[in-house]
Amino acid sequence: MSGFSERLSALRRGAGMTQAELAKKLGISKSSVSMYECGNREPEFDLLEKMADLLQVDMNVLLGRGEPLVNNDPELTAYLEALRDRPEMRALFRLSQNATREDVETAVTILEALRSKHEDT
Repeated sequence: MSGFSERLSALRRGAGMTQAELAKKLGISKSSVSMYECGNREPEFDLLEKMADLLQVDMNVLLGRGEPLVNNDPELTAYLEALRDRPEMRALFRLSQNATREDVETAVTILEALRSKHEDT
């Protein structure tokens, strides 16, 4: 399962979860999540399935058999870095995942108005 630990950690962070939050949702201890992410332990198949479902990825991606997490698109890389480095961006992304298209468009309009207001001052 080479690379699994890095993928799990990246997907967890991308979902905006701490190790403790992931552990609670999986019904395991935080130390187990830590051991999986450090590569000191490997989960059983049923837990892998649960992880993939919870992180909303195909199990093959979690195992490194699917789409890579790294992309050569500079714009996408910038977005991923913002999600990684800015908790408020992760919160905004999480909220938008289940929003309707109209809700997202309304939010974009509001954010553009706020940005314009700050540029005028």
